[in-house]
Amino acid sequence: MVSLSANISKVRDRIAAAAQRAGRDPSEITLVAVTKTHSAEVVRAAAEAGLRDFGENRIEEAAPKIAAVGRGDVHWHMIGHVQSRKALPVARAGFALVHSVDSLKLAGRLSRYATETGRVQPILLECNLSGEVAKEGFAAWGGPARWETLLPEWEKIRTLSGVRLHGLMTMAPIVPESEAARPVFQRLRELRDYLRAQLPLAGGNWRELSMGMTDDFEAAIAEGATIVRIGRAIFGERG
Repeated sequence: MVSLSANISKVRDRIAAAAQRAGRDPSEITLVAVTKTHSAEVVRAAAEAGLRDFGENRIEEAAPKIAAVGRGDVHWHMIGHVQSRKALPVARAGFALVHSVDSLKLAGRLSRYATETGRVQPILLECNLSGEVAKEGFAAWGGPARWETLLPEWEKIRTLSGVRLHGLMTMAPIVPESEAARPVFQRLRELRDYLRAQLPLAGGNWRELSMGMTDDFEAAIAEGATIVRIGRAIFGERG
């Protein structure tokens, strides 16, 4: 518990320092603790140490943890790839935010199932900005010319009644130095600005940028991240 609390404090200090270097308010940045492979007991300990946002990659692992830990003032995030056939249990789980919507088909299913449960599901669009074939997400590399071809699909997602767009998510390539990931984060911010002009949203208007993990979150904050997804720096290496 002491080690966990110390790790959380160090991560928060690094987030604050990165925000201050970028001339930003640290309170603008949400820390999502990535708890995949960690037990419900570890999540409870992290919540007792002050964390409030937890990210899971698979509904099969997330659902029993949510049942065991509960919600209360804890917010659960789905950050991993969601197959369309898993949209029903994801919609029923009541995630505060699904970061990884990467197709109109998935968005449509989440919308339908969320509506059936009497709620509207907040979502982010996952975008592949590096061009890596192995990465999930809308094929959004290549700049405005490519983005224009995706606009009709994103416009249809915007009109779905059971989901609400809040912003974008991306994963940067694994690089030797975190600064090498900055161009990907910069492109996500530029895409957000493009969408604000082309497909304005009510409320936050594409506010959220979910980007940055243990090895590169400071570079992501420098480029405007509002959500960082951090596991190893908090919980250590997975067993």
